[in-house]
Amino acid sequence: MAHVAERTDRVSSLELFFDLVFVFTLTQLTGLLADDPTWAGLAKVVLLLSVIWWIYDGYVWLTNALDVVGHILLLLGGMAGFLVMALAIPTTFEDGGPAFGLGYLAVVALHSWLYLRATSAPDSEAIRSLVPYNVAAALMLVAAGLVDGPLQWALIAAPAILLWLLPYITKMSIEGFQVAASHFVERHGLVVIVVLGESIVVLGVGAAGAEVGFELALIAVLALALSASLWWTYFSHEEEVEEAMSTTPVAERPRLALLTGYIHYFLLLGVILVAAALKKAIPDPLGDFAWETAVVLPVGVAMFVAADTATLRMFRIDFSSGRRVAVVGVLATIPLGLVSAAGQVAAIALVMAATLISGRRPGGTSTPTGH
Repeated sequence: MAHVAERTDRVSSLELFFDLVFVFTLTQLTGLLADDPTWAGLAKVVLLLSVIWWIYDGYVWLTNALDVVGHILLLLGGMAGFLVMALAIPTTFEDGGPAFGLGYLAVVALHSWLYLRATSAPDSEAIRSLVPYNVAAALMLVAAGLVDGPLQWALIAAPAILLWLLPYITKMSIEGFQVAASHFVERHGLVVIVVLGESIVVLGVGAAGAEVGFELALIAVLALALSASLWWTYFSHEEEVEEAMSTTPVAERPRLALLTGYIHYFLLLGVILVAAALKKAIPDPLGDFAWETAVVLPVGVAMFVAADTATLRMFRIDFSSGRRVAVVGVLATIPLGLVSAAGQVAAIALVMAATLISGRRPGGTSTPTGH
């Protein structure tokens, strides 16, 4: 069914609605890290995002190959599963584990059923080798909710590692999946933009009930500038990525699509780190950051830039060498964060703005200075 891979229909409103539930999941992860800005808190976010993004991106692949309109109720059921998972995130490593695992199992079951029963023969056959591993991962997460301590950590870490290494551990073939380039690229772009919107929502949540004075307005504007720079970084080349994917032979697209999913994990993790740090800046913008936050903020931005640059390299799209300088410059702001939260946010925003502006031609496109 080559016509499935070549279709050009755009993302449906149902898929956008689906993304709004997913962004709540990321809001919960941001809150988890903001409330526990330790290595343990970061590890929780890394592991939970790993398993969540794997199956969420699986739904992106599914809707890429599925008649969405004909399966609205089942997709709404998948949304319900994600909502339960999101609600359970703050207590997953405590007494909320069973809810997270059962929500995950429901999401996996619907995903597998729809892929096997409602997609083309090549897609259905391609997913068969994945289904047992997805179910096994879900069952491990259910089991994790019934125990605590090191065993719980192991039962959450195991599926996170298994799922991400699965294509390489099993040597499975992914060529059978049908990837419609325009739909696939647009869907991932929309995920990024709603997640960036979440970083703005976090400010509103953190500032709830506070008087809007100079300090709050200052950090809000600086945070908006920083989020805008991340938006600009990603979307300045979206059309080029779509064109590159569209001109890739159909048989080679699944491999690029798989790598795109891996890259987007780091893009989303970067935004979560940034949002968690910005939330910490709300109470005292002119004060200093704790050292953990002063590190997390620039690391999140640097991770986003590095992951986005990896996308350009993968699709052989030229990019400004200033991106490398930006990563170094952003990380160099860590000492400033120990003195002034607003000062660090402003410095990072300036570094990003300078990089983006210097990488533009007068006509408005990115300056292709090579790799």
